[in-house]
Amino acid sequence: MQAALQHINAQHFHSDGWIALASKPDGQFKQKHFRVEELEQELQEWSGKDVYFSQNTFYYPRRRIDNIRQLRALYVDIDYYKTLYTYDQIKMALELEYFRKSIPEPNYIINSGRGLVLVFLIVPVPHLALPRWQAVENYIVNQLKPLGADTQASDAARIFRLAGTVNSKNGATVTVEFRHEHRFELEQLKIDFLPELKKKSKQTRQQDKKIEHIFNVYTLHYNRLLDLSSLVKMRNYEMTGYRETTLFLYRYWSCCFLSDTDEALEQTLNLNSEFSSPLPKREVERATKSAEKAYGQWVLNTSNGTFRRGGYNYKNHKVIQLLDITPNEQKRLNTIISVEEKRRRNTIAKREKRRKDGVKDRDTYINEKKHLTENRLGQLERLINKNPSIKNIELAELLSISSARVSQLKKVLRDRE
Repeated sequence: MQAALQHINAQHFHSDGWIALASKPDGQFKQKHFRVEELEQELQEWSGKDVYFSQNTFYYPRRRIDNIRQLRALYVDIDYYKTLYTYDQIKMALELEYFRKSIPEPNYIINSGRGLVLVFLIVPVPHLALPRWQAVENYIVNQLKPLGADTQASDAARIFRLAGTVNSKNGATVTVEFRHEHRFELEQLKIDFLPELKKKSKQTRQQDKKIEHIFNVYTLHYNRLLDLSSLVKMRNYEMTGYRETTLFLYRYWSCCFLSDTDEALEQTLNLNSEFSSPLPKREVERATKSAEKAYGQWVLNTSNGTFRRGGYNYKNHKVIQLLDITPNEQKRLNTIISVEEKRRRNTIAKREKRRKDGVKDRDTYINEKKHLTENRLGQLERLINKNPSIKNIELAELLSISSARVSQLKKVLRDRE
């Protein structure tokens, strides 16, 4: 109990949002969500075998990628039992070849007896930083692939074993080795470890473009997941007639974003459970099965390392058509928008930029011009009354305007008579 509490407090002290606790009693997966202040009392109920907790927090008590509230850690799950290395060999390799070199030193290491998890605590950032978080996460995981790092255990909704509990697969008690308390800045990690800023050669510039492309892909898929979730909420979870299509798209984009087909299915089933009339589990699996096959085509690379756009790459107009997304609904979405909605947003953005740059809005500009014209008409009238024979060129000089403008103003005065 004390070890578990220390573990959770190290991860989630002063956290904001819901934390997931999960277990597998008798092989059946059970999961609940709690606030950090509730956990000290609740942990008594969660001691024993195969207990896990979420590394990040959620807006709602649903452990799903589109519900992320705070990103609080990066992590790498190393399944060394699948390799020829022992625990001691893995630790020695990490110390000598990786820590403070190609990756930072983790805050703590979870040892389950069959694998270990490196956890890098970060200064909490909101869900909007998720694409950048994912890029840094993938970089660290890929560095440790030679040691058995699990590339599929890298999504932000991931859960890992809790200290003081027991791994039923080998009877080992989960332990945690705490190494330091410094929380890393996500942006600083990106600068220090990702090679995207090193632009010294053609090869490096190509790598920069590839990394920029990865950021764009992560951002697109994550925002599309958010859009689907938002659409479901806007429709009050009433998705009858659109359930299969919504779940298919959600599973496909989840596969692309998470790179974990099992987790993508789990989160798709979670979304289905929120529908006012959910589909049976088998029907969800059947209706969305082709999403996993398409993902397999999507991840293929050509021989020169460039990205091949296999799978399903729907244009916005196609998704809008499939889900009958209305113009009003599009106003509340991030990326699934029509050309007209995009144009409307660009107009608003340009208008706001002009305001920020000090450019007056049209009504203000017109009113000010009218006020200036009235002042000059008054000045002109007084000058003419004082000297009826005064010439236009003299009036122009006195009023600091052109002679043509004087003629225009004189015409206005004549029309008012």
